[in-house]
Amino acid sequence: MTATVGTPPDTDAVRAPERSASSLVDAVFRAREISIAGALVLLVLGTWLANPRFLSDQGVKDLLLNASILVLLAVGQSAVVVTRNIDLSVGSVVGLSAFACGKFVAGTDHGVLTVMLLGVAIGVACGLVSGALVSFGKVPALVVTLGMLYIIQGVDYWWAQGEQISAADVPGAVLGLGSGSVLGVPYLPLIAVALLAATAYYLRSYRSGRELYAIGSSPEAARLAGIPIRRRVLAAYAFSGAVAGFAGALWLARFGTVVADNAHGWELTVVSAVVVGGVAITGGTGTVWGAALGALLLTTIGSALVVLKVDAFWQGAITGALLLLAISVDRIVNLRVTAALRKRSARHVHGA
Repeated sequence: MTATVGTPPDTDAVRAPERSASSLVDAVFRAREISIAGALVLLVLGTWLANPRFLSDQGVKDLLLNASILVLLAVGQSAVVVTRNIDLSVGSVVGLSAFACGKFVAGTDHGVLTVMLLGVAIGVACGLVSGALVSFGKVPALVVTLGMLYIIQGVDYWWAQGEQISAADVPGAVLGLGSGSVLGVPYLPLIAVALLAATAYYLRSYRSGRELYAIGSSPEAARLAGIPIRRRVLAAYAFSGAVAGFAGALWLARFGTVVADNAHGWELTVVSAVVVGGVAITGGTGTVWGAALGALLLTTIGSALVVLKVDAFWQGAITGALLLLAISVDRIVNLRVTAALRKRSARHVHGA
């Protein structure tokens, strides 16, 4: 009796389409990120030519500071969107965290670390509630997070009762985090870049990070592969909440004065930044680098319109147009990539 044993070439042949598909998708979204970066450069240069003060030392510093919090929120939102879900409560979490941290430190000498930990804890608690309802309760993410948005806003307004925390009540160490810099570079952009790089490395290099993409690509296939979908989705929401809570603490450090409705309406801006940055709203594709570029692009558009003295209404209109364009491009790209992969698979089968 002769036993038949699979040979390495056969294994390579099976894996070849997978490697080809992965390389094709990576190339497509790398091109998306390059195109966004190119649009950003053109926007900056055009605005600078119209008003040279746009790229003054203070202008660049303000641009980086304004983008930092939105970049952070886009990073957290990306972890949720790649799983084919969404978190519409991040803006409300920022407001709640900022006000809670402000109340906690008002008239005290609490340190920066304590404030940051409090903000993260508030965000994690909110994220776990949303994540549990979505992953274990099987409630649609849109419904859950929209409900959380209104609940958190209601709690915040009830708690604040119109109160405002002023910068004079916030410890100098906390305000120093928002106004300080290293070699002329403000702390907040450095923090945003550090979190961005760490998240990108985790999603690409760790199995649990790559599993988030697998869940978004095909939940059924992920389940059959033994991926703990519920735990991964719960973790994604907890991470998004933690980042939003952290961003709320940084909001306090940045502005000093906080009220109950800080970051009101930011939910759609964050989603727009993520989608414009190439993270598919249908899940499974995109990078946090692209989401950060999308956030920087939207922030730069807002700053450019102010410098050019254009009505603020157009910022919303341009953001909406970019969102529709990004979704349309995603749809076209997905159809073309799918067709290309089918052709490659067919050629491989016939070649075999």
